[in-house]
Amino acid sequence: MTGRLYIPPACIEQAVPDLYVPTSIISGVNMAPRRPLSVIRLEAARPTLGDAFWGLTPPWLKVLDHAPHCARAEGLSQRRMFSDAIRSRRCLVPAAGIYAWQPRPGYKQPHLITRADRSPMLLAGIWCRFHTTLTDYNDSFALITVPSPTFLEPLSDRLPALIRPEDSHLWLDPQTPEDIINNLLKPANGELLGAFPVSRRVNNPREQDPSCAHPIGIMRRHKPEQEI
Repeated sequence: MTGRLYIPPACIEQAVPDLYVPTSIISGVNMAPRRPLSVIRLEAARPTLGDAFWGLTPPWLKVLDHAPHCARAEGLSQRRMFSDAIRSRRCLVPAAGIYAWQPRPGYKQPHLITRADRSPMLLAGIWCRFHTTLTDYNDSFALITVPSPTFLEPLSDRLPALIRPEDSHLWLDPQTPEDIINNLLKPANGELLGAFPVSRRVNNPREQDPSCAHPIGIMRRHKPEQEI
């Protein structure tokens, strides 16, 4: 399950065409759940950057530690926690990479999963709003995960669904039919992705040195004979 993201400022600025940025960008080398992140939502028919807490927190949730930071794409519409949000409150989280850990004897080796061309990723998410007063509110979100391409399964069996920039308006628009939304939540084509090992310093979520995202080995890539 995805629990750490690499989000440099440039990947947010270049995320989608005509992005309106009325607020400060939240970026970082090693971003963990239980904190605000920059998210993109549709406001006045325009993709707009805002921020939301990473961990879906509906008004009826009593224990913050139970706030999910990821939700499986399968069965979203059948679960109370996610059903309203997937129908009408969808968002995108721009990122440049997703950290995942490969088990090794005695330790786990972190890897950074990126697009092979290192262009920005748009991670599919759902969000909700919790009003604390009539005028004050808190927004929160969870990423939506799908099965990983076969060659990345040793690192993680699930990854956030990736939305293509040309499909971003469809994903964000609350009027988009359910069948189209479901069709967007597919495993990524393995040829689009790669993964390389990085420093174990990334294991500490307080570590924000840029070297956390630097490769220390060759990139793992999809091979034509592998299943996607």
